[in-house]
Amino acid sequence: MISRQVPSQPQLMNAVPPSPTLAADQRMRERIAAGRPVIHLAFGEAGLPVPESVREVLARASAQNSYGSVAGSAGARAAAAGYCTRRRVATDPDQIVFAPGSKPLLWALIETIGGDVILPRPSWVSYGAQAQIAGRRVWPVEIGEPAGGVPEPDALRETLARARRESATPGLLVLTLPDNPTGTVASALVIAELVEIAESHGLAILCDEIYRDLAHDPEALVSPAELAPERVFITNGLSKSMALGGWRIGFARLPDGPLGRDAKAALGGLASEIWSSLAAPMQAVAAHVLDEPDEVTDHVARARRLHTRTTVAAHEIVTGAGALCRAPTAAFYLYPDLEPFREPLAAAGVHGGDALAEWLLERHEIGVLSGVAFGDDPRALRFRMATSLLYGSDDQQRWLALDSEDPASLDWIAQPLAKLGAALAAAAS
Repeated sequence: MISRQVPSQPQLMNAVPPSPTLAADQRMRERIAAGRPVIHLAFGEAGLPVPESVREVLARASAQNSYGSVAGSAGARAAAAGYCTRRRVATDPDQIVFAPGSKPLLWALIETIGGDVILPRPSWVSYGAQAQIAGRRVWPVEIGEPAGGVPEPDALRETLARARRESATPGLLVLTLPDNPTGTVASALVIAELVEIAESHGLAILCDEIYRDLAHDPEALVSPAELAPERVFITNGLSKSMALGGWRIGFARLPDGPLGRDAKAALGGLASEIWSSLAAPMQAVAAHVLDEPDEVTDHVARARRLHTRTTVAAHEIVTGAGALCRAPTAAFYLYPDLEPFREPLAAAGVHGGDALAEWLLERHEIGVLSGVAFGDDPRALRFRMATSLLYGSDDQQRWLALDSEDPASLDWIAQPLAKLGAALAAAAS
């Protein structure tokens, strides 16, 4: 008998866990498809229809099937530069790079910019995961009481001092302005203090501004790039303000001066080997939207009003039940803290964020995302909820919600919010 040598298994890299937000969305949709009456608050999709004028642009551009420039077309980059400049960050088209979504740009910039990564805690689920993929050490810093998305300045100073004692090399401070998961905007004073700290420690700043146009008062928002344009990278896109998440349109604004020029060369090389370019029809959409014709600015304003009024109504329900929660000042998120309910929840076997999210789903058919997914203390009774998938089950309901002066009074929004209130009442008893 001839013996045959069995080849060994190929060696694989360590598996990267799936994004908690995408995994939660998949789980909720599967339950809904199976007939479960789930209230889906676990996913940050903007949940709005596409304006007809934007659909027409995509239809006209659908025959454009060439690869094109890695950074993006001249028209798209000029439109993005104008968009930034109108927001008090003077920008040249050569400082703009487009990509299929802002998420790959965030990863590519973390990969490109040297040093350890400093993150607010809690912060969006993908920052830490991307830093780990890039082989970077992450230094979490607690957020302050007024708003999330940025480290509390004194806590940042203490973390940087500790990093120096441990011979670490922090190089990048990541900010989210406005914030996911808390739905808040850091003040101009805090941003100025953080920029000063970054300058004194030689840190680059990566500011994720994907929710910028959904701040309740966009004009009051101060980007760190206004204060230090030579060291701040901005990422943005159309997935939130225009609800075009599935179209995957993102862009980055690179810093002024040598840092920006060097980053453009490095980022261009990565992009050319990984995603090549944003799809040409989507670049046409980006050029149209970022030029901000009246119908686009009107649509964004209506979306902002809907998000604001719905989250404010949800916040009243959450705090009315006795939970702690920062007042929303942007986007469509709340970050409730059920610490006042710790004793009754412990009696029900709930001792931390993951168990709380599971309890809300299994006992009350309410899907939320545990604070643990955002790097929060596992024992904390905190979760993120998004109101943006409450706007309707079809485009007819969503257009009605957009036009409503009181969207929280619409049956398909009011009923889930009432169910949330009942669940929190049960948690407190």
